[in-house]
Amino acid sequence: MSTIMAFYYFQQMRTDIAVIETGLGGRLDSTNIITPFLSVITNIGMDHMNLLGDTLEKIAGEKAGIIKSGVPVVIGESNLVTNFIFNQQAAKENAPIHFANDHFSLEVVKHDLLDDKIYFNVFKDGQPYLETLSCDLNGKYQLKNILTVLQALDLVREELHITDEHIRKGLADVKGNTGLKGRWQILSRQPLIICDTGHNEDGWKEVLEMIESLTYQRLHFVLGVVEDKDLSKMLHQLPVDATYYFCKADIPRGLNAELLREMAERYGLKGLSYSSVNAALNAAKSEASNKDLIFVGGSTFTVAEVV
Repeated sequence: MSTIMAFYYFQQMRTDIAVIETGLGGRLDSTNIITPFLSVITNIGMDHMNLLGDTLEKIAGEKAGIIKSGVPVVIGESNLVTNFIFNQQAAKENAPIHFANDHFSLEVVKHDLLDDKIYFNVFKDGQPYLETLSCDLNGKYQLKNILTVLQALDLVREELHITDEHIRKGLADVKGNTGLKGRWQILSRQPLIICDTGHNEDGWKEVLEMIESLTYQRLHFVLGVVEDKDLSKMLHQLPVDATYYFCKADIPRGLNAELLREMAERYGLKGLSYSSVNAALNAAKSEASNKDLIFVGGSTFTVAEVV
């Protein structure tokens, strides 16, 4: 119902271009009623397995459901396990398929995880394409997302009259243009408080690599998750030398904080449970010195309460 209402609103407002994000999977998602002029599949990870399947191949099959007859499709990240599924579906639909990292690459000029921006040069098919670009989304994983964006824009540049300057300005001020929050966002410097909405196995791997690259005395984790996740994929990755502050986001799907604490304890993760996300964060602040790091994450809903 909400999808129909949104589409009707876009029609009434005479929207020129609508970016429609698939809510879950693709094949059976309510947004999949549309026929777009471009489809984009970012990357494939083990998430929502209770609905999409328990292997990358099954999940990719659901994602491939957005590939439409004759409509170009961009695949953000090549993967030997899933490429053939996308190629097969694209061939079936006679849809031109483009793997972003086959055509575009980035040369990082400057990237400090505590800065506000990443600086980089772009190459297309091995040749210089755009130089001295910046992006105000500083997470390391954004480099993959930028490649996906560049490939998608390359296919529609003429149709949408997109210039190099549009791309340059768009990437430099993503947060200002869109209001996006919670992606490797620095909330405080003393103590250093960072949040990120990564919430599946692949997301946590990226986030933890970034945390490990930082310098701090002690690590404090404010952690809240939703109850339909396979927590074993997350909990076994988390550092046992951190202090944990377990909480529940204020949504029905949130996992009880005490239950989360008990599950985490099986993986050697020690800490207390708290009545809310902000109570957990305030406890972490009271325990942390100015040289410590406090990280808030586990769920988009957890992060939403602190940004």
